[in-house]
Amino acid sequence: MIRPRKMKQIEMTVLARDIDRVIEYLGRHGVMHFSGHGETGMPPGVAQAVGAPANISAVSSHIRETLDRVAQAAAYIGLELPSGPGESGEDEKLPGEEEERLVDSLCRTILGLRSRESAWNQEKKKLEETVTEAKAFSRLNAPFSDLDQLSYLTLRVGRLDPRRREELEENLADRAVIIPLDDSGRVLAAASRKGRFALDSALKKAAFSPISVPEGYKGVPADLLGSLDDRLKSVETELEKIAGAKDQFRKEYASSLRRLYVSFVIAGEVEDLKGRLRGTKNVYVISGWVPADEVSALAEELGTCTGGRTAIRSYNPEELEEVREGREKVPVSLKHGAFVKGFEPVVFSYGAPLYGTIDPTPFVAFFFTALFGIMFGDAGQGLVLLLLGFAVGQGNSAFFRSFKKFAGPLKAVGISSIVMGLLSGEFFTIEGLFAYPTKIVSGFVMGLLNIPGEAPERILTIMPERGNVEKLFYFFGFTIAVGVVLNSIGLIVNIVNQCSLKKYEKAFFAKTGAAGLLLFWYALFIALRILSGGAFSRFDYIGLFVPAGLIFFGPLLWRIVSGQRPALESGPLVFIMEGFVEILESASTYISNTVSFLRVGAFALSHAVLSFIVFSLSEMVRETAAGALSLVILIFGNVVIILLEGMIVAIQVVRLQYYEFFSKFFTETGVEFKPFRFRK
Repeated sequence: MIRPRKMKQIEMTVLARDIDRVIEYLGRHGVMHFSGHGETGMPPGVAQAVGAPANISAVSSHIRETLDRVAQAAAYIGLELPSGPGESGEDEKLPGEEEERLVDSLCRTILGLRSRESAWNQEKKKLEETVTEAKAFSRLNAPFSDLDQLSYLTLRVGRLDPRRREELEENLADRAVIIPLDDSGRVLAAASRKGRFALDSALKKAAFSPISVPEGYKGVPADLLGSLDDRLKSVETELEKIAGAKDQFRKEYASSLRRLYVSFVIAGEVEDLKGRLRGTKNVYVISGWVPADEVSALAEELGTCTGGRTAIRSYNPEELEEVREGREKVPVSLKHGAFVKGFEPVVFSYGAPLYGTIDPTPFVAFFFTALFGIMFGDAGQGLVLLLLGFAVGQGNSAFFRSFKKFAGPLKAVGISSIVMGLLSGEFFTIEGLFAYPTKIVSGFVMGLLNIPGEAPERILTIMPERGNVEKLFYFFGFTIAVGVVLNSIGLIVNIVNQCSLKKYEKAFFAKTGAAGLLLFWYALFIALRILSGGAFSRFDYIGLFVPAGLIFFGPLLWRIVSGQRPALESGPLVFIMEGFVEILESASTYISNTVSFLRVGAFALSHAVLSFIVFSLSEMVRETAAGALSLVILIFGNVVIILLEGMIVAIQVVRLQYYEFFSKFFTETGVEFKPFRFRK
């Protein structure tokens, strides 16, 4: 398509009972660009819905709490959650009662497991500290009763009713540890010295009965140490069981948790948007831009999902007062095939074209591909770019997915580099590889066309050699011709655009309008005639002065024709100065924009020279040293050329597009079509 898609503004009146389903459909399919929307796809500056349900904030709070619970549960079992719905989203929907119950059950179970693990870890820590301190005194040559006087550890041995043990542990919390020594109720209570009084108080309340250690018994009893070790092992066993349960949960419920999380993310975005829409307690109003060819399908789908309860009105852009007065720009949606679509980022990084003007993306795709191939002509290196394009397009890894939008351009420039490499006879800087097949094909073609002479071994010779310097100048002339074509297309695009926008002064009298195009073409005609042996004639004065006069006097003529007064808006002096500046700027711009394309030939030459250096150095090393080193030089040289020069050539092509092409018609930018969508 040479122009952006036609757009219509849609205004939908939706009942409150259906608003969730409508927003879910819009967010999943990405068909509506909200009027005056920002980068997020939401309509900014729209106040809270008039008379909107008061429980919206409460619902949003519940969703945030649910998302937080799911995130905590997923983090605990080591599960990575998506940050939003996927590209297909077929199994992702707004949560209902079933999803509410499922997420509550899963989170309660998983977070309960986390609480158990935390409790066991605390007990393990206390046991380890107790065992460490007890073992430190296990060989102490002092009565056990005297250990009670030490400043590090407090030990109590006695009997406790098993039914009161849980109560005692709750009262002591993390200040002490209770170790069962046998099944008869004998326990060991251990605490730090500073927790001694709290321990004794809690033991007394729990009816703890101390047991006397034999008088004169020295050190810590061995059976007490054994009980501590056994208890520590049992705690570690419980922790291992919990770790296994975590792995099992991750395997069984990973997809469910991800799906539930995305469902509640969608619900959160729906509630957020509902709070921004215009409406009343029972009705919401949604307005935005939709491609004209999708309006019927949108109306049919929304009618189906709401039972025909949604009222839809559509308007053409020219019917809207805010569009006619320039207060709102119609968003621009481009529709291209796979090849051209890959170059949309180049256009939108400079600016979106105005709605109703010519879409420059097809021109960008063609010239970007051609110019890159001319400057980077090597069949082997182009093959690398082509394979890289396929890898990026088909790769499933996160690295390749992040560059997926560049797959098309990589394939395109790879093919153009291969074609140029076949013409110039270069394959990974190796010369002469295609000499024989090229000679056969060129000889066959020359025979068909009855062209005399010997068949060449390469079609294009870019490296300056004795006897072919003249061909090099022809090649530079060809790059200038490419620049003339690209500049001319830019001027023609601007003329058509300005006529479409009814800005006829810029279309006919500006330096980038019809007058400038005539001046540019006639100056080129004179230059070509002089280069071919002709001379400057008196008629050339007319050919140059007429378009130059239109540029100079254009503003004055337009104000007279359109009836604007005064004719000289800023006075005669300013008018004359502006006219001369406009003429000088036109001449300098056309010359610089055309000569700038010499860089295409210069970079093609530098590529050929660099390839020649790599190949020659590899050949020299192969003749004087091991062949392996020659291969290393060849590989390393090609890697440097692909990475370094490939990047430089890409930058130069983008520069030519921006400064020599876009500058002709991108005097005003539009708004890119960014539909509301549930995004990652």
